[in-house]
Amino acid sequence: MVSKTEEVGSGRFDSVKLVLAIAILLAGITGFYLFEGESLLYRVLAVVAAAAVAVGIAYTTTLGQAVAAFARESRMEVRKVVWPTREETMQTTLMVIAAVILIGIFLWIVDMILANAIQFLTGTGG
Repeated sequence: MVSKTEEVGSGRFDSVKLVLAIAILLAGITGFYLFEGESLLYRVLAVVAAAAVAVGIAYTTTLGQAVAAFARESRMEVRKVVWPTREETMQTTLMVIAAVILIGIFLWIVDMILANAIQFLTGTGG
């Protein structure tokens, strides 16, 4: 059995870094709305810069490293997926459309039968 151990001193300031990253991101978003008189381009660039700085700071934390590792591993797994061919996709799509139509017709027939039965039992039918 393999177990991972964490170093106790490695994440001493992680909470402070994460709070700082969130504060920088919120400051960028707040600045976007406070400076409405400025050009939209400058405001968007400021938010993007604030987000980049916030991500950079968050990346230096243990949690940020774990998220980055998860993203890398996810990307590797997506590369292993065998995607269907165009023909397989078209066949599957047509089967789904046919199934939806058949089930729709079946439910319509069941609805009509039940509606007629309720009208017959309650005597409200014409």
